[in-house]
Amino acid sequence: MTNKIKNIGLFFGTFNPIHSGHLIMGNHIAEFGPVDEVWFVITPQSPFKQKTSMLENHHRYELVYQATENYPHLKPSKIEFDMPMPNYTSKTLGVLSEKYPDYQFHLIMGEDNLASLKKWKNWEYILEQHHLIVCPRIQHKKIPEDFLNHPKIKFVDSPIVEISSSFIRKAVKDNKDIRTLLPENVWQYIDEMNFYK
Repeated sequence: MTNKIKNIGLFFGTFNPIHSGHLIMGNHIAEFGPVDEVWFVITPQSPFKQKTSMLENHHRYELVYQATENYPHLKPSKIEFDMPMPNYTSKTLGVLSEKYPDYQFHLIMGEDNLASLKKWKNWEYILEQHHLIVCPRIQHKKIPEDFLNHPKIKFVDSPIVEISSSFIRKAVKDNKDIRTLLPENVWQYIDEMNFYK
């Protein structure tokens, strides 16, 4: 596919918390997609927008680490923790490309994000330098015509698992048993630390 030594899929998110839906999608792309590994890039908490429901960076990193530790092709990444705010995907891709010149980075996104890609900062640079892996969503959005057969955009038939982190946070607060929605060690960490109560 490319002369690069390794193909890396980048899955960006706050992962507050990471859940089984994230893991299913990431692992599907690592196993069946055009990449060797998938890195979960944890978006840091903005110092200007403190959200009480957002766990601190190191806790969210720990949850992603625990969720992925038994999957050799899935890795947590805190590359954005030391970058200046606000974080733009194009900037992060630039930093990663500089740090790992032998890797080809593929941005993983849902169809909904692809539909609005032209509103992103430096979207032309992203598409010029990197590949996109696009996952289906239940709600279909109109995708720009020029993206449908674009050589850098690959549509994958990954499972659609509609679980949201906000639903999980609310369920924990309401004392619901949602263990099936989370990797077991993630659930244990949240429970032990009394998060989202």
